[in-house]
Amino acid sequence: MKWPTTKNRLGQTLRAGVGGVLLLAALGPLAACSSDAPAGRDGSGTSAGRPSGSADGVRRPPADTAFDYQLGGPYRPPAKVRAVARDRTADPAPGRYNICYVNAFQAQPGKEAARWWQREHPELLLRGEDGRTVVDEDWQEPLLDISTKAKRSALAEVVGEWIEGCARDGFDAVEPDNLDSYERSDGLLTADDAASFARLLARRSHEEGLAIAQKNTTDLLDRRHTIGFDFAVTEECARYQECRAFEEAYEGRVFDIEYETEDFTAACRSWGKELSVTLRDRDVRPEGEAGYVYRHC
Repeated sequence: MKWPTTKNRLGQTLRAGVGGVLLLAALGPLAACSSDAPAGRDGSGTSAGRPSGSADGVRRPPADTAFDYQLGGPYRPPAKVRAVARDRTADPAPGRYNICYVNAFQAQPGKEAARWWQREHPELLLRGEDGRTVVDEDWQEPLLDISTKAKRSALAEVVGEWIEGCARDGFDAVEPDNLDSYERSDGLLTADDAASFARLLARRSHEEGLAIAQKNTTDLLDRRHTIGFDFAVTEECARYQECRAFEEAYEGRVFDIEYETEDFTAACRSWGKELSVTLRDRDVRPEGEAGYVYRHC
């Protein structure tokens, strides 16, 4: 994780109250390196725009199309926007390619979310030798324990219900966040664990007819095929000089969000014809709210 900008967090913390927290609480290596089954590939996409089909039957997003990142709250997208990412508790945007944001590798911040996990699935929280939960200190999010096949399978059932909900609501794709949580696990999790769990999520997404995005995490780019990722959502690939790697891996099917005007300008200059580059305010506020920023090159 390149704190604090590998992922935008506000969209994970906006839903106040117990109901919202419960809804949002949480959600490879080469095949020879994992005992988890490879991702299944069936189903078809669900909504609008002109996404590209694939041999897998899911509808991948079109390359280099105007995109809006609406994790801070839904609003009517600008007219030119053809793809939108929203939190899984929001409705899809009519007439667009819709990406469903799910916090898949960590629990939500806040005491209510932690209590829910402690009550419902205490065995699925990652714990250190002292028995305490391992927490992403930057965002106060407990990590989920993906260290064994059994725990990955159990967590995949929880997250899988959310993915099913995304499909039922009419989304086209899933964006599972915190793929890189192993970097914050005090050495208790590995990239292999993350890839194996992501593979289960890809299988469930494809079974539901949804494409699935790789969220950041260049270290897993070479495993994208064995995991089953269909496209990428990146944050600040220009700032961290990662745009080329993602562009080459996904042939332009990359939605990049920049949060600084200088980085956005650089990204547009170098990658505006190859990638979908969007400038947003760091809090991804809804249009009309003070501080809202949106531009696309």
